[in-house]
Amino acid sequence: MSQLYIYNTLERAKVPFEPIAPPHVGLYVCGPTVYGDPHLGHARSAITFDILFRYLKHLGYKVRYVRNVTDVGHLEHDADDGEDKIAKKAKLEQLEPMEVAYYYLTRYHDSLRLLNVLPPSIEPLASGHIIEQIALVQQILDAGYAYVSQGSVYFDVLKYHADHPYGILSGRNVEDMISNTRELDGQDEKHNPLDFALWKKAQPNHIMRWPSPWSEGFPGWHCECTAMGRKYLGAHFDIHGGGLDLTFPHHECEIAQAVASQGEPMVKYWMHNNMITVDGKKMAKSAGNFITLEEFFTGDHPALEQAYAPMTIRFFVLSAHYRGTVDFSNSALQAAEKGYQRLMDADAKLQSLKPSATSTIEKIDLAERCKEAMDDDINTPMVIAALFDAARLINSIHDGHEQITSEQLEELRRAYDLYLHDILGMQSATETADLSGSQQEAFAGAMDLLLEIRAKAKASKDWETSDLIRDKLTALGFEIQDTKSGAEWKVL
Repeated sequence: MSQLYIYNTLERAKVPFEPIAPPHVGLYVCGPTVYGDPHLGHARSAITFDILFRYLKHLGYKVRYVRNVTDVGHLEHDADDGEDKIAKKAKLEQLEPMEVAYYYLTRYHDSLRLLNVLPPSIEPLASGHIIEQIALVQQILDAGYAYVSQGSVYFDVLKYHADHPYGILSGRNVEDMISNTRELDGQDEKHNPLDFALWKKAQPNHIMRWPSPWSEGFPGWHCECTAMGRKYLGAHFDIHGGGLDLTFPHHECEIAQAVASQGEPMVKYWMHNNMITVDGKKMAKSAGNFITLEEFFTGDHPALEQAYAPMTIRFFVLSAHYRGTVDFSNSALQAAEKGYQRLMDADAKLQSLKPSATSTIEKIDLAERCKEAMDDDINTPMVIAALFDAARLINSIHDGHEQITSEQLEELRRAYDLYLHDILGMQSATETADLSGSQQEAFAGAMDLLLEIRAKAKASKDWETSDLIRDKLTALGFEIQDTKSGAEWKVL
């Protein structure tokens, strides 16, 4: 039995995954700040950790997966500057901040459901855990690593760095950061420009505020994950994930908060997915170069040549290793669309294959290859490569060029279904259309009945009826192929 290895950003190496308290695994992932529609960058992070969640469960671990929602405290700039992103949106649209947060959270959930991303075990909101964040701030103050200034509370980076390394995750040098960090207007209440807010005093026009021992205000952005991670996963848990852009300052600050408040780190493994880029630049709301998931699904964006189905987007994300960059282009998405369809076509043929008494195939090694790839830091491109090889074999058997025994066929079906559907999470068009299992069976049964009627029409040389059925189904978005073993269909 092979060992799962994952890349730990903290160690800058692939290391064996050894849970703190097996068979239990604690997984925390930074979720969205809900002030706008989700885009492809959000999809990449969600799909990356969905795959990890699926695979850990497949390995037999009991996973508690916590993915937070930031609905307060995320300011426009990392240096504790600017307005709260959600409050700003609320003012622009003349809504309550929670209306904004709930609206975009619903949109996020709708998109992830179409992408077949499993829901986490717990999805806590930052605004629902103000008490825990205040308690965290007080612990850091009591430990001497924070100070109160004009009603706000700041983390004292230099005092902390004298006792513990600040920059351990991102590899940044404190002295270099000090020399390269300029003081911003309105930041004179900090002892040092590197200090970050644990609690911010609300200005009179700030509409999101809570009482605290220091002022009416709101928690700093970094506090929520430390407080909620500890609440739901304990003082020590296995994996903390998120986008690579969160390594600094967000995750660096999380490590400092945990060590300052409890004397030791909280997280064993830090995992980061890389970015989606557009012409080499990160796709982000702040950069204004993002395409929302809904625009991908409808094709309603000037940069898109066509609409792309949710499973095409999922396949596109999984075609690259999660730690590599992925540059958006229509040609790459169109290639993903073709690749996805090849695997789904083979999946349909696999179900109709008939075994032979003898075999021309030496060995079915699909499960072995896929497991080896997944154990090598969740290498989904290598899993897909193995599935493509299996698809070629399936097509060859289907066309009568190879023979397979019943035992080999069962082994192939198990492995193909496990890795294509259960672990990679790829769905057929009917599954993506939100049909229940019984509805899918009824849908497939109706199609088979139509093709049976067409086959009888052809057999009796009733070409008018045969062509009518084919043409009507084609107009409705089906592709009908006549093969040696009968007619086959798929949804385009």
